[in-house]
Amino acid sequence: MKTLDTPDDLSARKQNIARHFASAGDYDQHANIQQQVCQYLLANIAQTKQSSVLEVGAGTGQMTRLLAEHIRSQHWVINELCSEQAATLQSILPIADIVIGDAETIDLESNHSLIVSANAVQWFDDPLSFVTQSARRLQAGGQLIFSTFTPNNFLQIKTLTGQGLYYPDIDEWQSALVDAGFENIELSTQRFDLPFPTPYAILKHMKLTGVSTNQTQVQSDNTQTFMWTKSRLKQFESDYWQHFSAQDEAGQPCVNLTYEVLTVSAFKP
Repeated sequence: MKTLDTPDDLSARKQNIARHFASAGDYDQHANIQQQVCQYLLANIAQTKQSSVLEVGAGTGQMTRLLAEHIRSQHWVINELCSEQAATLQSILPIADIVIGDAETIDLESNHSLIVSANAVQWFDDPLSFVTQSARRLQAGGQLIFSTFTPNNFLQIKTLTGQGLYYPDIDEWQSALVDAGFENIELSTQRFDLPFPTPYAILKHMKLTGVSTNQTQVQSDNTQTFMWTKSRLKQFESDYWQHFSAQDEAGQPCVNLTYEVLTVSAFKP
């Protein structure tokens, strides 16, 4: 394992992100959408035999497990921000180089034949920079495949609290890929509306998947602190029922939370 960033080397924002994911011990039990996205990414990897694979932002290893089972490679580099995940990732792929640190600022080698990232690059300070970084790290003919989220992700939370990550839209990703010289570019979106019995259950779900609604990135260079109070929580619950009430499959009242996923596949000529 290589630890290229100590906690003190990380920006305050990245330290905060690492803390939230370190405390999300039941992540895999609640991250069902993320698991579906990983399956989709795996199905769209062009070659099962690779010379060198880089995974960025491996988290608890949802994508890593699928790669280990289905992709053959002579060399593996698995990156993750949160040092608490290192032992788990190493156990999934014992031959891999596990590199702990901020993928935006550390050296993750070059000449990879495949770069994969599942549900991670939205946490970058500059998400679009992932495209130019990947272009430098890929060998000719190599594939970049990743998932992130669109501006519609968690739209209910943004509407009611004004809080949310900065998500580039599909046109911005397309432009970044073209500018970086990628070819055979494919972008697609999938929307999932998850039902919950109460708005409070939604907040709990978000916390269990590592997402904080207390401090989130609203613009790429700006963070705002949002603190819950009893009155604010009560108002949030009332407004959520008023604006986003629905019915579940059994016809029972519920509220939805929207996930809108963007998946990208592109090749370096």
